Amino acid sequence: MYAGTVNTINVTVANNGTSNKFYLDGESSTGKLELAEGATYVFDTSDSSNSGHPLLFSTTSDGTHGGGSSYTTGVTTNGVPGQSGSYIRIVVASSAPTLYYYCSNHSGMGGE
Repeated sequence: MYAGTVNTINVTVANNGTSNKFYLDGESSTGKLELAEGATYVFDTSDSSNSGHPLLFSTTSDGTHGGGSSYTTGVTTNGVPGQSGSYIRIVVASSAPTLYYYCSNHSGMGGE
């Protein structure tokens, strides 16, 4: 994933045996996702498993569930999660802080 490019990441939600988690390109949300400054990422949330699970970004682990707030710098949302054409786009700012992705409706679904 490189600066100056648009990178698409397919987002799904699945139960890992304990609770629902976001999966990014099929990988569990428990690992880190490295984003390059200056790059654009489109998180495709159109899969029906995303219904009821809005993905957001925060500078705090677990976002609003962890006492933080949503990070909106360079972030654009489109549509309703789980419906065709739904996505979250982020253009990563220079010197962006460490970001966490999370579900605005349910704690413990995201990662770094």
